[in-house]
Amino acid sequence: MITVRRTITVGKPAPAVFAYLSDFSTAVEWDPGTVSCRRIKEGSPEPAGLGAEYENVSRFKGRQTTLLYRVERFEPGQTIALRGYNKTVTSVDTISLVAHDGSTEVGYQADFSFNGVARFAEPLLRKSLEKLGDDAEQSLRAALSRL
Repeated sequence: MITVRRTITVGKPAPAVFAYLSDFSTAVEWDPGTVSCRRIKEGSPEPAGLGAEYENVSRFKGRQTTLLYRVERFEPGQTIALRGYNKTVTSVDTISLVAHDGSTEVGYQADFSFNGVARFAEPLLRKSLEKLGDDAEQSLRAALSRL
């Protein structure tokens, strides 16, 4: 498994940051690998809450792939965790927030597990996934600053 973690602090209130990030379709605005992301099933009881499902089309190393994501953990104002999968990879993305006076600390962790023959390429993918994490950190900071 490859784990990519990033933490940023933005000068925005936690409720606004959580509202934005809990709708994973916004990934197209802050995840540089995301080509498109759309909700395909509502969550319950919140529209983007527990059980919500998303179809995420990503480009990685020149190839386009689709992952189906499902919100598996939803703690309003604090944490959202999604599990995305396809035949070659499973990704668990966890976003956590800590409110400070007028600012919010955002923790983002992505755990990638590769399936089938793709698991043999895992050591070769580590640097590319770290770079993707660096790029996502910059994009996320910029997107949240615009809230």
